[in-house]
Amino acid sequence: MASRNLIDFPYDQVFAKPWRLTDIRSWHGHIPFAFFLVQAVKPEMFVELGVHKGDSYCAFCQAVRDSSIKCKCYGIDTWKGDRQSGLYDEEIIRDLKQFHDTRFSDFSTLIRSTFDDALFRFDDASIDILHIDGLHEYHAVKHDFESWLPKISHRGIILLHDTNERQGDFGVWKLWEELSGSYDSFEFFHSHGLGVLFLGVEMPEDLAPLFMGSSRDRDMIRNFFSGLGNNIFLKGRIDELNNKIARLTETIKLHQSMIENRDRQIDKLMARIGELEKSQEALYREEDG
Repeated sequence: MASRNLIDFPYDQVFAKPWRLTDIRSWHGHIPFAFFLVQAVKPEMFVELGVHKGDSYCAFCQAVRDSSIKCKCYGIDTWKGDRQSGLYDEEIIRDLKQFHDTRFSDFSTLIRSTFDDALFRFDDASIDILHIDGLHEYHAVKHDFESWLPKISHRGIILLHDTNERQGDFGVWKLWEELSGSYDSFEFFHSHGLGVLFLGVEMPEDLAPLFMGSSRDRDMIRNFFSGLGNNIFLKGRIDELNNKIARLTETIKLHQSMIENRDRQIDKLMARIGELEKSQEALYREEDG
């Protein structure tokens, strides 16, 4: 339905509340699009390279669960970190598994591996949606793209995060410039940028406005999803601030309790000093007498 405006599409999932929002907020702004994409594409297999705390991966899994589609999901990460994200603590994977396994384990698998070592697990032309979000240096992300390209299905989509991030050694933007001219492409600019590539031959009808719409339609799509994403980003910030307030409140209560305990100890000490002074005065009177 390329003639319809994407905003009018009956994809209620885009307004859903994400189940997992951690302090890693860089992908929060794209969660509504992830919800839409799963409903529109109805993938049979989704793979994410670079999961970290799982905000984006769990969003895709949530969409699969809510859409009641048959889709196998795989999140691949070493959970050791890299030069850009820093080293990970084991608590990160433990916390993610606790959240993930109780909600998605019937159709989703977390694979602790390098991206290259995980390639053998997947048949060629089997992945409908691939999200690449690992090391963001140019040569690293290009290697990931080229290595996993044969695994993309006849209706496959590849997502590249951080296409609008140019600081330091981030190089996804450079790869995006090379790829966007060779494939049907669409780019979101908010939340560090998200590039969407269609590499298949059977485009889902409701994705046509992204790749073949007019400039006006594409701008409307960007504004629509960036608006929804900004609401989630702000919610995450509010939740984070509320958690900080709660922690500070507990700290204040603890300090107040410590102060009250100190005051009681001081009162006891002063009372004891008073008793000693009275005893000393009585002793002096006896000596004088």
